[in-house]
Amino acid sequence: MNKEQTLSQHAAPIYRALKEYRSARIVSFDVPGHKQGRGNLRLTNVLGEKAMSIDVNSMKPLDNLCHPVGVIREAEQLAAGAFGADQAFFMVNGTSSAVQAMVMSCTKRGDEIILPRNVHRSAINALIVGGAVPVYVNPGVNKRLGIPLGMAVEDVARAIRRHPNAKAVLVNNPTYYGVCSDLKEIVRLAHEAGMKVLVDEAHGTHFYFGEGMPVSAMAAGADMAAVSMHKTGGSLTQSSFLLCRDSVHPDYVRQVINLTQTTSGSYLLMSSLDISRRNLALDGREIFAKVVDFAAYAREEINRLGGYYAFAGECIDSGAFYAFDPTKLSVHTREIGLAGIEVYDILRDDYDIQIEFGDIGNILAIISVGDRALEIERLIAALSEIKRLYAKDPAGMFDHEYIKPILSLSPQKAFYSEKRALPMMETEGEICGEFVMCYPPGIPILAPGERITREILDYIAYAKEKGCFLTGTRDLTLETMQVVDGKE
Repeated sequence: MNKEQTLSQHAAPIYRALKEYRSARIVSFDVPGHKQGRGNLRLTNVLGEKAMSIDVNSMKPLDNLCHPVGVIREAEQLAAGAFGADQAFFMVNGTSSAVQAMVMSCTKRGDEIILPRNVHRSAINALIVGGAVPVYVNPGVNKRLGIPLGMAVEDVARAIRRHPNAKAVLVNNPTYYGVCSDLKEIVRLAHEAGMKVLVDEAHGTHFYFGEGMPVSAMAAGADMAAVSMHKTGGSLTQSSFLLCRDSVHPDYVRQVINLTQTTSGSYLLMSSLDISRRNLALDGREIFAKVVDFAAYAREEINRLGGYYAFAGECIDSGAFYAFDPTKLSVHTREIGLAGIEVYDILRDDYDIQIEFGDIGNILAIISVGDRALEIERLIAALSEIKRLYAKDPAGMFDHEYIKPILSLSPQKAFYSEKRALPMMETEGEICGEFVMCYPPGIPILAPGERITREILDYIAYAKEKGCFLTGTRDLTLETMQVVDGKE
């Protein structure tokens, strides 16, 4: 970033416009009805007068998210510059909506899209809404950790050869666990085949600003990337950026975004994106250097405890585990005889420590600049106590997270088919008509259109037994599952 660009990054146009609006003491006869908080004092007492005073509606001085020509447009241009993109869109329906906009901008009904099966549910939701057909690439699997990795280049190349008419390749960069694929090579292969590259970069905001990070989507030459600023970039929950290259038509992308994104864009969310982008553009290098140091220290101390394995760059294999996000604190727990979700629950219930998630064999703690050394030490001490008090023989535990799917129908066809409910454990051989997933991370165990196998049912039963929060089914008790009516 040159000096002129750096100087421009000091600006926060949306925040500036909101301050000017507040100081002008405008009389409001528009929505929202709380009228800068005066109409809901109980809420104002919780959120504060400043927040309520800028929870306002679109108007000429504040621009309009659906058709920005003023301060929102200026803020989008600054964001594009900070991230090295040609265009950036403010997203206030979460990164899920950004992922959906990417898929729906590059595919239409019946088009094929190449993607790893360990995608977030938002990507498969886009297939259900838009009608594109998935070509799944099974991710690599680390046998010791049992976790799905990235996509190996040779597997992507094979999918491209077998499906030369696919419109796009979608890549997770990084995965929830911090694993990255060889993004530059995947971009090269896809572009040679005339396919767009879409990157779910929900957990990779810091790749654009920290030193020694895996390559970011824009730097790798990807066409679009969904960046979850609220996860590691400091903005408010539900706020994200959608980044684009000129290889996709930005005006069409905005039209696709407007199909599903709210027409009442929250200025609290937009101003948080504006201010957080400024923070990262000016101070991101220092911010993420501190985060890397925290994560490295925590990994070293946790590994000293024995039993746990806080994994990192030593797992890199030049294949499906091509690179690692050094800010991630992913810890394998199975060797102490506890599922990750069991450690997750004990940390929360007994030690008042809330981590990001626990699954069958691992936990993930999100480390950010908001953490302090004292809290890192508290987590390490709690894990030591948990091992002392609860460790047991790991015999009989599930040793892998990923089960290869059998796709029998497109997600759209299965989701909208006539369905019937069957007892969950009696659905073997049927075609699933809904989602079953642990949340977080929101990666489906089963998605609409996939054949239900005994291995999958055993995994669901095990996850339920261990206390994973299972979601996605119509039946909130998860006693029954919706299956496609008839053998199609």
